Amino acid sequence: MDKDSSPAWKWRKLAYGGMQPGFDDNYTGDSFLEDMVTNANVVKRDLCKVILDSVSISQYLCTVILVVLVWTYTLASTISFKSLLLLDITLLISGFIVLFLTARMISLKLFAQYILNILYFIIGLYALSPIYHTLTRSISSDSIWALTTMLIVLHLFLHDYTGCTVKAPGSLTNPTISSNISLNTSIIASVLIASQLQSRQLVFAIVLFSLQVFLFAPFVAFCIKKYSFWLYLWLSLGVVGLTLALVYRLQGFLFVILLGLLVFITFICPYWLTRIQKYKFEINGPWDEAKLCFDITE
Repeated sequence: MDKDSSPAWKWRKLAYGGMQPGFDDNYTGDSFLEDMVTNANVVKRDLCKVILDSVSISQYLCTVILVVLVWTYTLASTISFKSLLLLDITLLISGFIVLFLTARMISLKLFAQYILNILYFIIGLYALSPIYHTLTRSISSDSIWALTTMLIVLHLFLHDYTGCTVKAPGSLTNPTISSNISLNTSIIASVLIASQLQSRQLVFAIVLFSLQVFLFAPFVAFCIKKYSFWLYLWLSLGVVGLTLALVYRLQGFLFVILLGLLVFITFICPYWLTRIQKYKFEINGPWDEAKLCFDITE
């Protein structure tokens, strides 16, 4: 039947039921595009807010660089076992103090459970130190550093910069799969580097330090950010400043590269993101699949 002729039946928009008598299969009707909506879900981003959000990436990048610097100085025998152990104890006590002061959903019972779990973890790590010490004895140092570099890059790529590596108190969501993979790659990288050290005491101290940073530090930073964003911002600026100062003392060329990378992440990328928003064009209409309008967990 021709579209210009008067149909015997009124056309209806049906999800199922096949062809309607008197209408072609691709017939849509004059009202088909009345429900079309453009850019319904497009978020207009503010440049200042995007820059502040990108601080989390810069801060964690500098944190990982600090870990690599400690690895390098320990392998070069610049940092002794006593100094490294003192650093571990300082970080652990500071982390628990900050966690107790900032985490609103944590109780004394849960706090004591955290301490007990950490003690069990430290005892197990010390018992496994001789195994880690001889784990890569037959592998060359160049292969170890190459594999470690790839693991650290993968760790940074998969890390969850909006959350933490462990489930926070009161949180309804668990860490993502990519976040767990990121954590596992950092642990493997730490063990590979530790296996190159001279004594099992240094192996224990460096693995403990690395796991505190990769596992515990994001959790503490997450609690600080929830407690006060401006306190988190000042902490991030302090970490970035400390990293730049240490890298500058190590080598000026690496300092220039790191500074350029931080400027690129913190300022140039947010500017690009806000500029390309005007080119985004989204169309929604009756042809879209049906979506649930409520939380399936309710």
